[in-house]
Amino acid sequence: MLSLDDLPALNAGLNGLAACLLLAGYAFIRRRHIPAHRACMVSAFVVSSAFLVSYCIYHYHVGDVPFRGRGWVRPLYFTILITHVSLAVTIIPLVLITLWRAITGRFAAHRKIARVTFPLWLYVSVTGVAVYLMLFRWYAAKG
Repeated sequence: MLSLDDLPALNAGLNGLAACLLLAGYAFIRRRHIPAHRACMVSAFVVSSAFLVSYCIYHYHVGDVPFRGRGWVRPLYFTILITHVSLAVTIIPLVLITLWRAITGRFAAHRKIARVTFPLWLYVSVTGVAVYLMLFRWYAAKG
């Protein structure tokens, strides 16, 4: 059974998996392997949704976790965090619209918005892992 202490690592794993699925989905669509692309993108959506649920549960119970890093890494961390959070809020409707356009067969409109959604979603997934590493591994409170 998972505890609250396990959720940050789970969340990072889900973000990392989402990033891998996004990259695989992109590679598949470039090769016109549509069923594989669809499977990867739907899986990325499911994994990202699981992340969001887990993230909300964790922060509901724990609240904010202070960053312990000092010096030059502090502004770097907050730059990554601010862009990550801002884009994470933005990506939710973009993903839903992109997915809906694909489901409804509006592929020209899907391709148009996917060109924006994909890099932003990938950025949010990768920086989610970076935030985890910086906050819970590299600059975690000792003890």
